[in-house]
Amino acid sequence: MTTTAPTALSAPSTEPRTERLAITREGGRMIADYWEDLFVARESGRKIIWYNGGALNPMFQAAGLAWCHGEAFAARLAAQRLEGPAQLAGAEYGYNAELCSYSRTHLGCAVLTLKGSEEPDSGVVGLHDRADLASKLPAPDLFVNNYAGCSTGQQWDEVSYRVFGKNVPIFNVSHPFLWGNRPDAGYLVGSEWDEASRYVRDQLVELIDFLEVQTGRPFDYDALSESMTYIKRAGELRREGLDLCKATPAPATFWDWISCIAPINFLPGNQALVDYFQNVKDEIQQRIDAGVSGVRGEKYRLYFDGIMNWNKLGFLSRKFAEHGAAVLAGRYIQNAFWQEPHLIDTSDPLLGMAQHYLLCPTNHGSKTLEHLTLRDCESYGIDGIVFHSTRTCRAFTGPQRLLAKSARDNLGIPSIFFEGDVADASFYKEEILDSRLVAMLEAIDVARERGDHRRAGHGAEVAWPT
Repeated sequence: MTTTAPTALSAPSTEPRTERLAITREGGRMIADYWEDLFVARESGRKIIWYNGGALNPMFQAAGLAWCHGEAFAARLAAQRLEGPAQLAGAEYGYNAELCSYSRTHLGCAVLTLKGSEEPDSGVVGLHDRADLASKLPAPDLFVNNYAGCSTGQQWDEVSYRVFGKNVPIFNVSHPFLWGNRPDAGYLVGSEWDEASRYVRDQLVELIDFLEVQTGRPFDYDALSESMTYIKRAGELRREGLDLCKATPAPATFWDWISCIAPINFLPGNQALVDYFQNVKDEIQQRIDAGVSGVRGEKYRLYFDGIMNWNKLGFLSRKFAEHGAAVLAGRYIQNAFWQEPHLIDTSDPLLGMAQHYLLCPTNHGSKTLEHLTLRDCESYGIDGIVFHSTRTCRAFTGPQRLLAKSARDNLGIPSIFFEGDVADASFYKEEILDSRLVAMLEAIDVARERGDHRRAGHGAEVAWPT
């Protein structure tokens, strides 16, 4: 964190100020290869499973299945600005624009897939150009739902099941909400945590029975242990890389880590995954050694709360950097995606897997969310918080006002809100973000000049509230 008081906020520079990690291009290639493999999976004799929520892909990998994570495919369409055909199909089928745009996009793909399969020699979609990415998604042989903390997500695969005429086998994993209100409750501790962990773990055993019936062969527990060994190591490297970004100036930003979500979220657990995150960490360390920052001329360190606006990833990274604002942390990257790898026992990984599914950022009560947010704001030396009020994700936006108040009351950190969405660009209003961002950064400048910026300081520990 800079210690000298900066001058008044200057107009954004026209010079690019971002220094994105080069290794993320390799991640993009891995992701593209994964999807291309999925598109031809049926031709190679593999069954295809559609699932949503927590990362069940290690179980599918061990069972010899090909898998499509619905949110991931919707995010990919939106990031490439190819979501239009699927969202139009969903709207024509009757899905309201206020429905979660992840689910609306993926359900639109289901509609297109079903209609395409009804036409001979049309591939999976007969109504759209086969060059459209949405048209390539193969129909499912199985559904599994693994959603925590979101009522829409918990119904998503059930609705897909109905779209396909209730003819595709489906399995649902139920997750208790972690309220954190019992006397012994804490983050990763307490009777509520222990009971919920065992409850979900027992359902994973039932899911394995389901997969054995559907595949007609015994489940390969050794393959699951092997996959989770790779995923645990990748998760450790990812956490170590995130911790390196506490340096001042920060060597990488939130936007780099957003680009790293897909590999840790749904790519196969193998050596290539470990190598990728080792390379991410190595590049970050090299930047620290060479004095290279993720945002040239870093003046402000910000926290971003909200699911990513995938249509605007590059745009937003540049917008913040133009003001010297390094976005460093956020609930979406710090508190999701195998974020507590120490929980995984690779010889018997089901309990640790169940616990990570419970740790979905939308599955905590406000006490835990406040604890995690304040902890990360302290740890990364945050000056301000940007809340992306995701228009169609009530589960994520619901507690944001409480978190903003907590950050202000406990750490003196100001915040702003802007409206957008995860996969529907029509909800984003650029002028609102522009004006509010400038106002917050000016307020930070004034507070620094007065010496009353009350943030407690870089690296401090935040205790569990009593």
